[in-house]
Amino acid sequence: MKAYHNSFLLLLVAAISLLTSCLNRGQGGSAELDDRDSVITTARLLSMQRTPSYTLVTVGNPWKGGVLHRYVLVPADAPLPCNLPDGTIVRTPVKNALVYSSVHTSLMRELGAIDAVKGVVDKQYFSDSIIIAGVAAGTIADCGNSMNPTVEKVIDMQPDAILLSPYQDASYGQITKLDIPIIECADYLEYDPLGRAEWVKFYGELVGERERADSLYNAVVEAYHDMKQMAAAASTHPTVVTEMVISGVWNVPGGQSYMARIINDAGGKYLWADDENTGSLALDFNQVLAVAQDADYWFIKWTNIDSLKDLQGAYDLNKEMSAFKNSHVYVCDTDKTAFFDRIPFHPEVLLREFAAIMHPELFPDFQNKMYHHID
Repeated sequence: MKAYHNSFLLLLVAAISLLTSCLNRGQGGSAELDDRDSVITTARLLSMQRTPSYTLVTVGNPWKGGVLHRYVLVPADAPLPCNLPDGTIVRTPVKNALVYSSVHTSLMRELGAIDAVKGVVDKQYFSDSIIIAGVAAGTIADCGNSMNPTVEKVIDMQPDAILLSPYQDASYGQITKLDIPIIECADYLEYDPLGRAEWVKFYGELVGERERADSLYNAVVEAYHDMKQMAAAASTHPTVVTEMVISGVWNVPGGQSYMARIINDAGGKYLWADDENTGSLALDFNQVLAVAQDADYWFIKWTNIDSLKDLQGAYDLNKEMSAFKNSHVYVCDTDKTAFFDRIPFHPEVLLREFAAIMHPELFPDFQNKMYHHID
């Protein structure tokens, strides 16, 4: 009888140990981004393997190489498997998310999962009417600012995931101690337009909208490729300069950047196309003038530039640009458009804008919504 009792205790301890091993998982991962069997085709910082019982998502480290974070997405209505790979376990669909960026709340709306947003930080930067109304009504928690969130409010809302944009050597403060999955949304560090858009597959997986996310991405790819092919057949390929000098610095997109790629795909000739940078070049006005004085088109993202007079008032030497003299300047007022919320996951929209401006004969009936002509 005593031997039977001891055997039973050993079996019980073994069962508890096995159960514990299934539940306790860290954020560890291998040193490399594994693309084998990944459903991701273009994004360079994302890998996603789907299995019958879980989805393994690996986010690459854009600064040091290797892995930034690994997630194991497991359906909430299924038992937690015991053979899971290392990574942060996230039960899906996420229904109670704290979201740091308006671009991701806009995507949630498009995925049909806006109700999953239960908290935000930096509320003043959100333009979605549902988010604004929810914060005002108290149904969406205002958790303070992104640099120092109000931990008490985060605890009160009990999020099942926190979506934020990572930065180099980020610590994220006190929220890391709350044992809440932190989803590091590195999509903004993708420089291929379709690569960034492909992150919709990850977010769709998080909120239980896999099919809708895949469908959205496929539609974006098809539209992008169709317009790129049309633009490539244009008879002219005008030269392009973008942005403007602000406080003495002209941040020019690098030759391998997101903006440069879209301009070239739209049938333009980006004047820094031979540059190898994927970010921006901090130049002064004379450096830009030396390269782009004769540029055919000038595209600017800024606010309160409604005329050439406004543009000259911002910096008098802007009048020396040929695009200024020829009235080929187009401005996107980022306060009045949904540029920053819309374009990251819809590069085909920006591609069409640029292609229609530079090749109006190819898009005779198109009305630009982001960039407007100033004279």
